[in-house]
Amino acid sequence: MKKEQPNLEQTEVQNEEQTACQTERPPKKPLLSVKDMATVGILSAISYVLYLLPHFLPIFKLPFFPPWLDLQISDLPALLGGFAINPLAAAIIVTVKCLLKLPFTSTACVGELADLVVGLAFVLPASLFYKKVHDKKGAVIGMGIGTVCATLVAVLANRFALIPFYALQFGNGDAEKGMSVLVNAVSSLYKNATTGTFYGFYLWLAVVPFNLLRCLLSSTVTFFVYKPLSKYL
Repeated sequence: MKKEQPNLEQTEVQNEEQTACQTERPPKKPLLSVKDMATVGILSAISYVLYLLPHFLPIFKLPFFPPWLDLQISDLPALLGGFAINPLAAAIIVTVKCLLKLPFTSTACVGELADLVVGLAFVLPASLFYKKVHDKKGAVIGMGIGTVCATLVAVLANRFALIPFYALQFGNGDAEKGMSVLVNAVSSLYKNATTGTFYGFYLWLAVVPFNLLRCLLSSTVTFFVYKPLSKYL
């Protein structure tokens, strides 16, 4: 019995069809369209204004927190961008906001770097979770996760970067002397604080509640304004 020879013409047609299918695949959608980039630019500008606002309006200073902790909601536009576009947009908005502040830094860029890390720890988990669970419940849970992450990162940033930096700055290179200055600055709030116990008082009685409040405020505003604004984003 003769072995059936392959049909060369049919094989060529199949190869051509496969090639056509491969070439006709739609191009990958870019992470950010032109409209998205324009929206990111506008939200970054708003975020920067909100970032600077506490420096000019004393209403953002709360009497039960140390005077250098300004309550601000500059991460709000990044949350809106992350929900409306994608997590990359949220990260860009936070980054641009902090980069624009660098020329006017009073902390040798340490404060801005900490704000960048804490801001990313807030908006990225929130927008990533919302992208996976795309409803109101997903938004609430995402912002809750972001709040916890941002608070934890803020504690670490203050413990290992911000406070050591300010201690050296206020003490002219003498960290122990600088810690005494910081203790005196918060003595009206934490009467039993000493140079040895400062971190315990400051981190748990100032940094943690302050960041929880700050993130909660941004999350609450986002929850109520996102839906009406989403059609414009």
